[in-house]
Amino acid sequence: MASIEFVTIETVDPEAAGRFYTNAFGLGDWMRLRESAAPTSGFRGFTMSLIVSQPATVDGLIGAALDAGATALKPAAKSMWGYGGVVQAPDGTIWTVASSAKKDTGPATRQIDDIVLQLGVADVAASRKFYVDHGLAVTKSYGRRYVEFAPSPSPLKLSLYKRRALAKVAGVAPDGDGSHRLVIGGDAGPFTDPDGFVWETP
Repeated sequence: MASIEFVTIETVDPEAAGRFYTNAFGLGDWMRLRESAAPTSGFRGFTMSLIVSQPATVDGLIGAALDAGATALKPAAKSMWGYGGVVQAPDGTIWTVASSAKKDTGPATRQIDDIVLQLGVADVAASRKFYVDHGLAVTKSYGRRYVEFAPSPSPLKLSLYKRRALAKVAGVAPDGDGSHRLVIGGDAGPFTDPDGFVWETP
């Protein structure tokens, strides 16, 4: 079964991005940074989600991100499904920090339970077939709205949304042009998917 091993965020200043992510989230070796000045504007078609255990941890990570230079897109708040908020890193990557819990059960930590790469695609059904044909296994599927693939050995999970729906969740307009500024590393690649997301082999 194919899987994701890492994501590479492309940015004009990898050193500055490295400082931001260390201070904001303390992310591990599943994330890489690469210098790129490829033109990009608007919504890049993807978000990263950090899933944590409780609201206090959400608040702590979002607060650290804002202190490190992120921009708030959606303040942390309760919703039908739990508690969460959205920030945009200085390099332009959109990050959701969320918990399915609505109440704290202990002190805040910096522990991240799951990391989800969410791709906004033009046709969820077509992209689902494309990824299944490249060896990924589906664990959840809701027609043409949402697909989740089986977890990989790394902390990363992959899901697909309609591009417009994902932009709405992120709190941004769906329009965007140019590079995604994202490269996905895993044993399914190398290839470029129907929406222009690039995969490479480790």
